[in-house]
Amino acid sequence: MPPDLVVVGGGLAGIAAALAAADAGAEVTLLEARPRLGGATFSFQRDGLELDNGQHVYLRCCGAYQSLLERLGVTGLAPLQPRLAVPVLAPGGRIGWLRRGNLPAPLHLAGALARYPYLDWPARLKIARAALALRRMDPADQRLDLRSFADWLAAKGQGRAATDALWELVGLPTLNARSDQASLQLATKVFKTGLLTARDAADIGWSRVPLSRLHGEPAARALEAAGVRVRLRTHARAIEPGDGADGGTGPRLVVRTDDDRIDAATVIVAVPHDAAGWLPAEVTGPAGRLEGLGVSPIVNLHVVYDRPVTTLEFAAGLGTPVQWVFDRTVSSGMDPGRGQCLAVSLSAAHDDVELPVAGLRERYLPALAELFPAARDAAVTAFYVTRERTATFLPAPGTAALRPGAETSMHGLFLAGSWTSTGWPATMEGAVRSGLVAARAALRSLGRTRQLPTAEGFWHPPRRASAAGLQGGPRRPEVAA
Repeated sequence: MPPDLVVVGGGLAGIAAALAAADAGAEVTLLEARPRLGGATFSFQRDGLELDNGQHVYLRCCGAYQSLLERLGVTGLAPLQPRLAVPVLAPGGRIGWLRRGNLPAPLHLAGALARYPYLDWPARLKIARAALALRRMDPADQRLDLRSFADWLAAKGQGRAATDALWELVGLPTLNARSDQASLQLATKVFKTGLLTARDAADIGWSRVPLSRLHGEPAARALEAAGVRVRLRTHARAIEPGDGADGGTGPRLVVRTDDDRIDAATVIVAVPHDAAGWLPAEVTGPAGRLEGLGVSPIVNLHVVYDRPVTTLEFAAGLGTPVQWVFDRTVSSGMDPGRGQCLAVSLSAAHDDVELPVAGLRERYLPALAELFPAARDAAVTAFYVTRERTATFLPAPGTAALRPGAETSMHGLFLAGSWTSTGWPATMEGAVRSGLVAARAALRSLGRTRQLPTAEGFWHPPRRASAAGLQGGPRRPEVAA
């Protein structure tokens, strides 16, 4: 018998879709072209160290992603901060902090703004007024997608210092675009959801283990336990209507690979937009639609010192080419007594992605020494570079109209991926949400109406509220937004 669902792509979107469908009782096959699961989040071995391809973080407001971590049984491997606390470093060893307080949002950030050393009082007051204006805006308002974030900031009196010290500091890594390249609609989503709605929404979480141990490896175990058939090194080349597409007795769809054909009742394609060119034109839309989403690169530098140069777990940079730095010593497998391994994450790295390693060393090693004075006397024993040239789509004004929904014009075929119409930028949260939404749509097309996931998380059975047998509703992740 053909499977109820074939999922093409083993990244976070595909993993979420396959698990959600299997949890609802569907028979699922997952195809992944690479020899591993995890998509754009993975780790690799280099000279005895296990390094991540990129530094990924999430926020407490990312409920769908936390639901996936829970489903994989790895929540404890990527804990959240008890409360938002971001050290912001400037050259010369200067440090400021962005911390939240206990007041309701947006007042929870008032103390941090008042003490933030990189802004004067006029700039702080202008930021407060802009934040209140942004809080009143609706991220679902499509008109916001016609304007750049930078244009809106300028209209609100945000100068270069305020933009760099706050708006770009937060927006650049979450949007993977600078403010002049970013849609106001997506920027509104980021700041309103993360900073201006609930006081704990922006608490930061990140993996304390290599990403393959957080996503790919536990996903393989979870999928096997759920009865999902996983086929690695399998390239999907085409999707065609089957004999049952017009009401016949055969399968609705056929997935053709390099080696065979797979009949299926439904298919979810969960691949990056720049890898979806093989899909039928009636699915992807007018010519140039996918190309219109563009790409935005991310570069990560892995710098190994012969001694510790900082006690901070992570930090943001200001007035320096260094954007964000994370201490990955323990997760890489390095003995802390023998040195320190720092990961430098560079978003929207259009100027750096093609620089040779020597050029990156020349630019970033002195910059790191400016932020961490102890690095001036330390020797760099290794320097590795990972380049994700097509890391995400470019969230420019006008891209909302180019992002397709889960359902397509081909009956039984659905789309997933952080580039689809999730309302979020290209994040792990957006990827998981897209997979859950696509799984829900596929299950409904199969006539299954029970144990359906939502965009916010996996289905959970009701829990008894007391020994008397009272039951609560479906469980949801305990998040702020």
